[in-house]
Amino acid sequence: MPDEHEQKPLARAAFYCAFGAAASILFSIAVSNILLALSFALLLLSGAKLRLPPVKLPLGLFLLGTVISLALSDSPWAGRPQIRKFFVFLTLLVITSTFSELRHARWLVMAFTALATLSAARALAQFGWMLKNCGESYGCLVGERITGFMSHWMSFGGQMMIVLMLLAAFLFWTPPPKRPLWLWLLCGAMMAAALFAGGTRSIWLATAVAGSYLLWCWKRWTVLIAPLAIALALVAAPAFLKQRFASAWQPHGDMDSNEHRRVCWRTGLRMIGAHPVFGLGPEHVKLQFQQYVPADVARLPTGWYGHLHNIYLHYAAERGIPTLLALLWMLGKMLCDFARTLRRLPAGPGDARFLLHGALATLAAVLAGGVFEHNLGDSEVLILFLAVMSCGYLAVEKANAIDTRRG
Repeated sequence: MPDEHEQKPLARAAFYCAFGAAASILFSIAVSNILLALSFALLLLSGAKLRLPPVKLPLGLFLLGTVISLALSDSPWAGRPQIRKFFVFLTLLVITSTFSELRHARWLVMAFTALATLSAARALAQFGWMLKNCGESYGCLVGERITGFMSHWMSFGGQMMIVLMLLAAFLFWTPPPKRPLWLWLLCGAMMAAALFAGGTRSIWLATAVAGSYLLWCWKRWTVLIAPLAIALALVAAPAFLKQRFASAWQPHGDMDSNEHRRVCWRTGLRMIGAHPVFGLGPEHVKLQFQQYVPADVARLPTGWYGHLHNIYLHYAAERGIPTLLALLWMLGKMLCDFARTLRRLPAGPGDARFLLHGALATLAAVLAGGVFEHNLGDSEVLILFLAVMSCGYLAVEKANAIDTRRG
């Protein structure tokens, strides 16, 4: 029986635009946003049923809390960029409404892999150029890091992390044939090398957490080998990456962000204490940061003070604790829905299994990385994250349909 995309040209066009919007975020946010808007418009014109994953209530409360926080802030006009960012959440709607088969999600993961590999190749070329021009200068290398197709190394690292986890899940749990296997392994190796060369410690940690989850679920003994592989990579790495790894406990003064993050977190706690319910308002953390710096901080360490480098503190300080709880409810529901469905799947490989493991690994990576970075505030990472969550819910839907037929 033909699916909806084969029955209705407008619905089929909406699917292609949704697919393109998700895939193109790996090289252009402008292209992604244009395709996202086109997909939504085509869905409306097609008369197709609009669907969201079963996180409508917590998502709605998060968006409502943002609007209320903005309305009660000192300068509502200053927070309008966060209202415009509501547009990004259309990713959940258009993918859920247009992706009707697991193969659609599998194709998207393949597209992610191809584009992320190209971005990784560009980033590795950038790294080679930087090593040549910076020599042994740690400050030069840490000040401007590789970005691939992105404009910032955090966006690049977050995308590499998510796609690498999806590719690992694909290789572990999709049914054969997965040919050519050497090509997938080469893609994974290039992404892993670029992620390592990026020198972003929060990304390293988040990837280790999510990767350990995947290895444990695949073959538990491989978790014991992973630290050896990391040690060998560090031995063979350029001096900059060895120093960057050691900077977690031996920072190079202000060049590393250790003290900078501590100041941000302490300041954020003071903001939350002063405005626990509605927060300061969207975009107001950076506007009012100086007012809440602890009195014992005589000089601000070098760093970016536009956010708190922690999603939990930042959303609580910016929009209030209830709005943070709404976000955590949404993320927690995703985690529970995926884990519960995964336990019900029949034994053996399959697209649903790899998508659910990939979605859970992505959640683990974002939650772990969010302790040290405002990763969900980055549209390039957020759109990719929402696309993966939508694919996870497609797997949930298909698994539920099978259970219903069996019942």
